Amino acid sequence: MKVTLDELQAFASVVDTGSITAAAQQLDLTVSATSRTLARLEEKLKTTLLRRTTRRLELTEEGRAFLQSARAIIDSVESAEEQMLARREKPSGRLRVDAASPFMLHVIVPLVRGYRERFPQVELELNSNEGIIDLLERRTDVAIRIGRLKDSTLHSRLVGKSRLRILASPAYLAAHGLPRKVEDLGKHALLGFTQPESLNLWPLVGPDGEPYRIAPAIWSSSGETLRQLALEGSGIACLSDFMTAQDRESGRLVQILARHTLDMRQPIQAVYYRNTAISARIASFVDYLGDALSGRIPALPAAAWTGE
Repeated sequence: MKVTLDELQAFASVVDTGSITAAAQQLDLTVSATSRTLARLEEKLKTTLLRRTTRRLELTEEGRAFLQSARAIIDSVESAEEQMLARREKPSGRLRVDAASPFMLHVIVPLVRGYRERFPQVELELNSNEGIIDLLERRTDVAIRIGRLKDSTLHSRLVGKSRLRILASPAYLAAHGLPRKVEDLGKHALLGFTQPESLNLWPLVGPDGEPYRIAPAIWSSSGETLRQLALEGSGIACLSDFMTAQDRESGRLVQILARHTLDMRQPIQAVYYRNTAISARIASFVDYLGDALSGRIPALPAAAWTGE
């Protein structure tokens, strides 16, 4: 008796979700049907793929080895289906997108409605990680990375650039005074990143003629957290235009030291693993994002990208 695609998908889904119940919900099946499918697969293979404990499911060595082959088969079938749909210009299937929470909230989320209207057969799965992830390990199709890329195994496409500015709230400036020189920042509460350390090099020239490295009073791994701290008047932050355009337009955050600030723009790149031609659904998303960031789709505040 031959193994079926449904059995492979059930097995992979149980591994991905961590339980038969969650896999059943994902596959739109009953728990009993999913359990029977998994048992049937193990019976056909004459081996145990998963150990069932009272708390969780664990892959056996045989299960771990078989999972790689199962994923390859599933991906191959999805790719074949995708190629046929691409012939009709209808990208389809699940697209897993990863981006740091500020970019996800301020850029991707506002674009979802328009993207889905154009490509209704693409199922979006949006995940946020503040650090760099392994795309294969997290089963991610495309990730948005800001700044220079270090991983040469990735294919990438530059989709836009966003300018960095030194910002504070009117309430903070009223309470602590307006810095007029770079040296004045030493008297203020500065908001910085725990990682990467390069984000604590602000687009200013210090008194020694070197790039100005701050000593944060408050640290965070998330740019969105630093934005909220700045809005609450907790200190001065250096943030990208894509997440602060509306704050600046409304006056909730104001730029300081503008005459001293270098025109530094962070590259925004879409990265993905593909040894062959880019898949239709990845291409549809990356193209749409690039069009939005260039202004060809008027879906985002212009101030986020014009550098004005």
